[in-house]
This record gives sequence, structure tokens and C-alpha cells, in this order.
Amino acid sequence: MIHQYKLNGYNIVLDVYSGSVHLVDEVAYDIIALYETTPRAAIVARMLAKYGHRADVDEGEILACLEDIDALKAAGKLFSQDLWKDVEQEAFAHTKPVLKALCLHVAHTCNLNCQYCFASQGRYHGDRALMPFEVGKQALDFLIANSGSRVNLEVDFFGGEPLMNWQVVKDLVAYARSQEAEHHKNFRFTLTTNGVLLDDEVTEFCNREMHNVVLSLDGRKEVHDRLRKNYAGQGSYDLIVPKFQRFVQQRGDRDYYIRGTFTHDNTDFTNDIFHMADLGFTELSMEPVVSPPGEPWALTEEDLPVLFEQYEILAREMLKREAEGRPFTFYHYMLDLEGGPCLHKRMSGCGSGTEYLAVTPWGELFPCHQFVNDPAYSMGDVWKGVTNTTMGEKFHRCNVVANPACRDCWARLYCAGGCAANAYHASGDINGTYEYGCELFKKRIECAIMIKAAQAGRPR
Repeated sequence: MIHQYKLNGYNIVLDVYSGSVHLVDEVAYDIIALYETTPRAAIVARMLAKYGHRADVDEGEILACLEDIDALKAAGKLFSQDLWKDVEQEAFAHTKPVLKALCLHVAHTCNLNCQYCFASQGRYHGDRALMPFEVGKQALDFLIANSGSRVNLEVDFFGGEPLMNWQVVKDLVAYARSQEAEHHKNFRFTLTTNGVLLDDEVTEFCNREMHNVVLSLDGRKEVHDRLRKNYAGQGSYDLIVPKFQRFVQQRGDRDYYIRGTFTHDNTDFTNDIFHMADLGFTELSMEPVVSPPGEPWALTEEDLPVLFEQYEILAREMLKREAEGRPFTFYHYMLDLEGGPCLHKRMSGCGSGTEYLAVTPWGELFPCHQFVNDPAYSMGDVWKGVTNTTMGEKFHRCNVVANPACRDCWARLYCAGGCAANAYHASGDINGTYEYGCELFKKRIECAIMIKAAQAGRPR
């Protein structure tokens, strides 16, 4: 399978199964499109009819191009076969996933009242709650006990707003560190915060202990304050931006992300990304809102062409700023073209429900944070472990090969079938398809490949 597209002046050909990317001229681009369905004599005739007026195109050049394509095909870099398609699902089904990460919901409460919050202002459609240390400690013991020989373990402190339970966060980090040597483990912590309670003490601790920190900011003041307000109805931009700037300045070379959400109200979201870059933030992510249709901020079908254009604008501006010596990273454009598709990631995706679980303040287990407090997706607790093994098996088999809608998709090796939670909320089934998200993902991958191709072609 190949995927061809034109972007930013490049004619791009992706060989899906090998991961090879080819930048070609217009003649080669058209020949590749005809290669598998059209006799060679007809290809030559059509190319001469279209390009014969050019001095550099004659029958010999066209035949030489066909020979080059033959060689690439023989080398497995064009029209390669999906060698795993008939065996990978069965082989993967017999593997036993090992737990590697927990999302600890240390706070089911929040000091902001964001209207679009999927977690219902941090309460997850339930009662407000803070995780006691004893529950978090048991969760860490559960992770260690079920991680097998895996050394690196990941723990995300999440909410709501986790800084509202800050002492427990610190105590849990200290406990985890005390267990590393005995159990031959290495904990990597992440914290996601809206920034309201961010201060020097939090900054110092995070810069020492947190492998990554995610900072929530939606971009321009008027955009951010439209939906990210406190309970008094006041926007939070003026409060948090100076705090984020100080935090990032002191962060050094440690990982962080400014994470925003775009909605129907700011389909020109590139202006928010550029605004954040101009504020001095270089590690950026901007996610499409996922909400029920009919909400005033929900994305619509009419928004799609605008969003596609925005992703292209973003890609071009990133290349421009990189050339000017002021680059920034966009999460969804981070792509490794040299390593090729990873079979395990292709099958398991994010690992929700198997390698990754969410833990509520009272210790209940769910496949991920987006399923929390949905009784149908309760998987057990941190004392008894995963008791709903049927649900675990369902998530284990929820992957790109099991979904018929993914079979002929050129981007399936990059998304691993997409987000199970988004599929569930869109279709009622974790094995369903969130088609809107699929379209956005494919556009992002096209842009990411173009950026990599442009960077590879630049003189160094």
C-alpha cells in the first residue's frame, strides 16, 4: 500500500508497510500512481501526452523512472507487502501484557470550572474526593507487584487538579523512591496542572522529581479565558501565564509540555500555538476538544477543512521558525521516520486497560482516565487487582488489526487504531471508530512527514 499527497511544494510518496518516504518530481509521482494498474506502454503514452512538451521528459526518461520504481519495489521500499497481516493478531493475542503505568487520580476536585471539561470539573460525574496516602501507596505496591521484569515504571499525577492534594503527591513520590532499589525499579513521574497553585516550592520539587510536567494553557487570553474560568467566573490566563513562564525558565532541560485544547470557537488554533511560542514556550501540544455534538464548543463537520488548513499553516511556520533559529516542538508532529513502525506499538497503542490503568481516589481501577466512574468499565481495585479480566482481555484485543475500519487505512501503523475512549464515546464501542479524530490524525501525519522530509533535504 502506498499513500501519495502534495504539500508545501513537495510530492510525497509513503510506502505504508516499510515506512519509506520518497520525495519525487511530478512525473515520477504520476507514474507511481499508475504503476500497479496500468500497462507500461500506456504509462509511457500518458506521460508523454502530459509532459512531452518538456525538454527533460522523453520515452527514455520515463522508462528509466519505471526501472527505478522496479528497483525500489524489489528492495521493499515501494509497494511492499504487509507481512504481518495474517499472523500478528493471533500472535499478539497470546502475549501477556505487563503493567507499566498508572494514572493516579489524586484529586477529584478542581479550582477551575472549565466548561468543556470531560471530567465534569474534576469530579468525573461523581463526588469530590482527595486520594489518601494509604490508597496511593497501595496503588504503587500494586504497580510494582504486577510489572514483572520491567524496570521503568510510569506514574501520572492527575485530576481534577493534583496540586490540591500536593502533600500526598510528595509523600507518594518519596515512598516510590524508597522502593526502587529493593525492587529494581525506576519510577518516572508526570504531573498535569492548571497552574493556579504553582509556586516556587512546587517548581523546585517538580524540577527535581518529575520526569515530565504538563501545563494547561489554551493560547490567547481571549481564547483561554472563554472556557477556563474559576468558580467566580474569572478567566485564569493572567494568573497562570507568569507562573508557567517562571516554571519553564527554571525547568532547564527537563521535559515539559504546554497543553491546549481547541474548540469550535478557535478553529484558527495556530494563532494560539504561535502565541504560546512567542511567550517563550517551545514544547507545545494542542488537542481537539472531544465533546457531545450540540455543545457550543463542539467541533463540526464544517470545521474540518479549516482545521486541515490550520495544520498545514502550522507545519510551514514551524519550518520557517526553525530556519530562523527559533524552533518549537509540536507533540503531534514528533515522528521517527528512520526507525520504522514498531510492531508492539502498532498492536497495543497506548496500552489502556492492559499496560496502563487509572486509579480513583478510593482505589478503583479503570482502563484510563476517560473511563473513570463508568461502572461498565470498572476493572477492580488496587487491593484485589484486576478482577474484571474479561474487560482486560477486551482491551488487549482492541487494536488496529481487530478493527475492520482500519484494515485499508494508510495511517494505521502510526495511530495503532486510535484512542479507545474516543471510539467508545463516538460509537458506543471501544472497537468502533471516531471518524472525525481519524481525519484529523491523518492530516497531522501528512504534515509531520512533510516536515521530516523538508528537514532531511536542508543543507547542514
